[in-house]
Amino acid sequence: MTRFRTRVAATAALLTALSTTATTQRGPAPTGTGLPEDVLALACAPRLAFDVPDQSLRLTGGQDGFKRRSYAPGDLVTINAGTLNGIEPGQEYYVRRLQVEANQRPSRETPGSVRTAGWIKVYAVDEELSLATVVHACDTLDVNDYLEPFTLPVMPTVSAEKIKPQRDHYGLILFGIDFRRSFAKGDFFIVNRGSDHGVAPGDRFVIYRDNKQPENFLFDLGEAVAVEVKADTSTLQAITSRDAFRAGDYVALRKPLGPEAQAPAPKQKRNRFWKLGFGS
Repeated sequence: MTRFRTRVAATAALLTALSTTATTQRGPAPTGTGLPEDVLALACAPRLAFDVPDQSLRLTGGQDGFKRRSYAPGDLVTINAGTLNGIEPGQEYYVRRLQVEANQRPSRETPGSVRTAGWIKVYAVDEELSLATVVHACDTLDVNDYLEPFTLPVMPTVSAEKIKPQRDHYGLILFGIDFRRSFAKGDFFIVNRGSDHGVAPGDRFVIYRDNKQPENFLFDLGEAVAVEVKADTSTLQAITSRDAFRAGDYVALRKPLGPEAQAPAPKQKRNRFWKLGFGS
């Protein structure tokens, strides 16, 4: 009898807890962004950081009857700034977090990865704090994630020209979202080639692997397209693949070598290209 009463009491406590959770203050019901899937995917794509970004504007919590660290669409979240900082209702911000390996400070030698968790829209403000609704989530939005102004990404027009790829001027795959090192069709990843090397949004790349076999061909893995271009790095999206791409694989731009290109990478003298498939 005692065991039965204990179970009833435990069940009643659980129902009370669930009821309390259900009364948590919520924002307007999420309605979706109305954006195409490819634009949403690009907005969530990985970014590279050579230094620590400005993290003064942050997500600091939410409107709950208990302490939480993670939030999703439908939640109200708190921003540590208000009208005194120029925050106004209707403004939208990306929510991002800096990821590093082995606690290393981001640098040219040890770049960090920036994870876009989603974006939010300011709902209400006072002088020092603001409330915002979660518009879209790429991941959980966590306390202490930092904010940057939201700009709608634009998917580039993919070049239809299959120009001969630049040989002996290869870039390298660095990493993807959450420092991923392996990629398939549709995935985004970062390479060490950008506008300083003649890359423009929509340019195509051929991906190669050197299997370290003397007097053998470089293996043609597939193709990718540049969707976001910085001065010396670019975000690519895999568009065809016959095998997984990996960090360290070569990337060759399908474009005539221009004067803006820097010194070529060391030649792979004993390797050749297949003249079939994606690399033709």
